[in-house]
Amino acid sequence: MHSPSPQRPRLLSLFPMPSAEFAMAFTSTPRGARLARLFVAHCLDSWGHPHTGKVNETLTLITAELCANAVQHGRVPGRDFHVRLAVEADGARLRLEVSDTRAERHPLVASPADPDAESGRGLLLVTALADDWGVTDRRGGPGKTVWAVVRPAPDPHGPRVRCP
Repeated sequence: MHSPSPQRPRLLSLFPMPSAEFAMAFTSTPRGARLARLFVAHCLDSWGHPHTGKVNETLTLITAELCANAVQHGRVPGRDFHVRLAVEADGARLRLEVSDTRAERHPLVASPADPDAESGRGLLLVTALADDWGVTDRRGGPGKTVWAVVRPAPDPHGPRVRCP
């Protein structure tokens, strides 16, 4: 007897994305930062923002920078960093949050780093790409959350978020 060969499941069926929020913990390693960036790009694509679109590219760059900072500057051995991507209720704003467990190292929001400095230029990139960003204390534990908001251009064909 032959059993039919199993079909390979589609990536979307392996990782279904909720329609309004994506949140996950990642290991505080360069690999974890890379996976976080890929998951955010995938989630945005499943919400109707294609990989090659401006919204996806912008939030993917912001994710890469904030996750690299969490791994490089916010790492506490044995602790993960967390990423949350959400569509606000009106659908007009996308909010990215990256939380780590190091509370004593907050980036300066008011005065970005000198462009000629050896470090701190990544936040200049976040400042340029995000419509708004900041730092808050981490909810439910020690540490901080660095967040960024992007307002996608309105779509003349209606809301961009679609249910999986």
